[in-house]
Amino acid sequence: MKHAIPLGLRLATLCVAATVSLHAQAKERRFEQVFSEKGEPSALHYQAAFISKGAEHQLEVWRDGARRVKRRTDDAIETYAFRKPGDPEFHMSILDMRKRIHTRIDRTNLYRIGNFTDWFDLAHGLKHPLGEYRVAKSQAPDGAPKAIEACQWYDLTQDKRTTHICWSAQSRLPLVIQAQDGEVVWRVATLDRKPIPAKIFEIHDEGFVRNDANQDIERD
Repeated sequence: MKHAIPLGLRLATLCVAATVSLHAQAKERRFEQVFSEKGEPSALHYQAAFISKGAEHQLEVWRDGARRVKRRTDDAIETYAFRKPGDPEFHMSILDMRKRIHTRIDRTNLYRIGNFTDWFDLAHGLKHPLGEYRVAKSQAPDGAPKAIEACQWYDLTQDKRTTHICWSAQSRLPLVIQAQDGEVVWRVATLDRKPIPAKIFEIHDEGFVRNDANQDIERD
């Protein structure tokens, strides 16, 4: 069953929900070295609150190593991503639970429509900076909440704006992110590293309209 949707708008909105975008200037330490996925736990399940456009949202994520990710945002959007470990290509399914629409798209086609969502973005809550930037070790900023486990604070400076990130080397995840004005824009509330049942990654879309965005994009 086909249903026409404005791909650029819908996918750009849904795929990157709850990903903290960090575009930056004045490059020093490499982002991928500081916020590395190497040594990540084989399984991770966490819940976080984040601020987007002045509103608070709730996010739950299941991360099965480098193979599978499931994200649930506000009980409204479910995003599933699957890949072979080490392969930059991944396959994504986005379920709009309210409109009951299931959209399928691959990474290559996301890039074709200008949406540069990557695996790291989906699995680790941070988007790689574009342009020049500076990352440096720091201390907890004034008013920062206590993280739920040990983490190292870093300042990511872009232009004249600095974002404070408390990165967990154990979970390979930002536990707290605080904006320059002191607002906490991301905070992990719970996490565990227990094995994740396979049924968590089963997609249930009975009664949903199903869209194959790959076919739509490749025909253009």
